[in-house]
Amino acid sequence: MAKSIVSLPVFSLLLLFSFGSGILLKSANGQAKTWCVAKPSTDDAALVSNINYACKYLGSMASNCSFIQPGGACYEPKTLINHASFVMNSYYQTYGRQEHTCYFTNSALVTVSDPSKKASVKP
Repeated sequence: MAKSIVSLPVFSLLLLFSFGSGILLKSANGQAKTWCVAKPSTDDAALVSNINYACKYLGSMASNCSFIQPGGACYEPKTLINHASFVMNSYYQTYGRQEHTCYFTNSALVTVSDPSKKASVKP
């Protein structure tokens, strides 16, 4: 009896590629789903600086910074790291999701996990 070779269709949909020190999954249409977030170890002064920088250079998109103000869609959770991550990611997305647009003086990182998805915590 001849052995058959089974191909895995999942691998036809995904293409693995690497850059720098990370590996990302890239969809068949060529669009990697990535986000820029503040590193958890970033101090408050750097987070404020990152917010100011990103809001300044978002240009006509600067209205996005109102989203992190009281009453804004991304005000909650009311933490500096979440506010900074939102604005930093807005900057990263606006400027083409290039690795260098998520540098922020080495206080940011690119992730393949959607930061807007809340993890469910079981008691």
